[in-house]
Amino acid sequence: MKDMKSVIEAPQGEQSQQDLITGAEMMIRALKDQGVDTIFGYPGGAVLPLYDALFQQSDIKHILVRHEQAALHAAEGYARSTGKVGVALVTSGPGATNAVTGLTDAMLDSVPIVCICGQVPSFLIGTDAFQEADTTGITRHCTKHNYLVKDVNKLAETAHRAFHIARTGRPGPVVIDLPKDVQFALGAYTTAEEVEYKSYRPHIEADDSAIDKAIELIAKAKRPILYTGGGIINAGPEAAELLTAFVEKTNIPVTSTLMGLGAFAANQPQWLGMLGMHGTYEANLAMHDCDVMICIGARFDDRVTGNVAGFSPDSFKIHIDIDASSINKNVEVDLGIVADATSALEKMHAAWDAHNHKMSDAAMQLWWQNIERWRKVNCLEYTGSSEVIKPQYALECLRKHIEGRNDVYITTEVGQHQMWAAQYIPFNKPNHWMTSGGLGTMGYGLPAAIGAQIAHPDALVIDIAGEASIQMNIQELSTAAQYNLPVKIFILNNQWMGMVRQWQELLHGERYSQSYSEALPDFVKLADAYGGLGILVDKPEDLDAAITKMISSDTFTIVDVRVDPKENCFPMIPSGKNHNEMILSADAKQFDKKLV
Repeated sequence: MKDMKSVIEAPQGEQSQQDLITGAEMMIRALKDQGVDTIFGYPGGAVLPLYDALFQQSDIKHILVRHEQAALHAAEGYARSTGKVGVALVTSGPGATNAVTGLTDAMLDSVPIVCICGQVPSFLIGTDAFQEADTTGITRHCTKHNYLVKDVNKLAETAHRAFHIARTGRPGPVVIDLPKDVQFALGAYTTAEEVEYKSYRPHIEADDSAIDKAIELIAKAKRPILYTGGGIINAGPEAAELLTAFVEKTNIPVTSTLMGLGAFAANQPQWLGMLGMHGTYEANLAMHDCDVMICIGARFDDRVTGNVAGFSPDSFKIHIDIDASSINKNVEVDLGIVADATSALEKMHAAWDAHNHKMSDAAMQLWWQNIERWRKVNCLEYTGSSEVIKPQYALECLRKHIEGRNDVYITTEVGQHQMWAAQYIPFNKPNHWMTSGGLGTMGYGLPAAIGAQIAHPDALVIDIAGEASIQMNIQELSTAAQYNLPVKIFILNNQWMGMVRQWQELLHGERYSQSYSEALPDFVKLADAYGGLGILVDKPEDLDAAITKMISSDTFTIVDVRVDPKENCFPMIPSGKNHNEMILSADAKQFDKKLV
């Protein structure tokens, strides 16, 4: 006799007992159908049925992290280095709340993530049960969408929807909150092909008339600039190729946000470098003085704009973005185009060719003369030393050793080292640079490197870190050890929370409140304790040998580079200032702190 529970849970119509599977099995099957091969997670009571289902299959690999925040960052590293959806699995209560930082990070940086959170049984929700938290309530504002699944027969459909939402439109994280009783319950599986999407249909195709108008304005421009962001990378490799081809046609200079590095090759002559607070002099001056700005896949973040009122004041602003809510959100633009970057660039090419457009040679020559004059400032120049390692020099040495390789993936933590890495490490292709841009999450780099290394087991993955940031998720060295991941951690150790100290020096009268690290671990011994390799470098002449040893190591390696503790990161746009009010390294002593 069929038990009453399965009869109640079976969908309407004829359904044999053999066709029914548990919610946990259903979730794993949905993941397989979505092409998932790797999950980053940490078990707990509320997800044990899912872990049991994982145990009974071999198609999906589970990577056991040491903290749920790290699971999300590892999923981000995996997603951003592959273009796929990253998947994390955490338990209820503290498991879900620990994941919030990673979810918020993915939300702000538009990273496609599906996070499956265990939940207490349905009948206990709202009772303050053990390890219960209002996961959907907590994550409502830091996810693209979230679901609380109460009916096992809707679980597979929900899973397919979650992946669709995560990867389409502006990518982002989606949470599936899954009560334990639903994981045990029996139900019928729904395939991805059976799911209809009636309400969520992101606008992908660019409007032809708007593109025609944009192209006409670009063709008439005397001082144009392309302002490119992470949206180009999110759109896929074709978007980056189309951008490169458009620049070859027009010779328009290109700058990029922190998140967009690699969308346009840094070895091309039209590349001006990163713009914004710690961007290059030539990128920021060109942005300030341009007459037509073509923003593709960026969102006019405050780290880029500085003083909004003085941001590129005399330009006609064209903004192309997949997210309609990002247009006119921070900066009023003259022409907004809601579209995927690939679609927009394809149509820009077609419109340019159809009308036989051509940039004014005389105007462009004059524009490039101005840019070359700004380039001669050599804003990334620094005073070297034979006694102490300058952080810029350390990164130049690293650059020398990885130049020409196509298998290098760089992650960073957050702080001065992050900005120096963006300034001194060139990226010639997308998906090879992973950093926390929007949220600025200390502790991002190591788990992100682990995610990238899992995705690319034979690649060289380097986390450029600071000695403060790396300690936020240092426990993930254990994950690297368990899975034999040869990630490299290149620490620029200045004994300070470097960016905090820099701001305290420049903006707070040199009152260094709680920014000095009084007690640092011995990173060499720490690496050894986890079963890896540790290298200490405190002399400039020893850097090359240390980097060579790091790269050739077949285990995870920490290189503790003792750098000048007083070095500041320049150029810098002071908070609230315009793009043409930059502080250069040589100007630091003349900087009037009263004006800030």
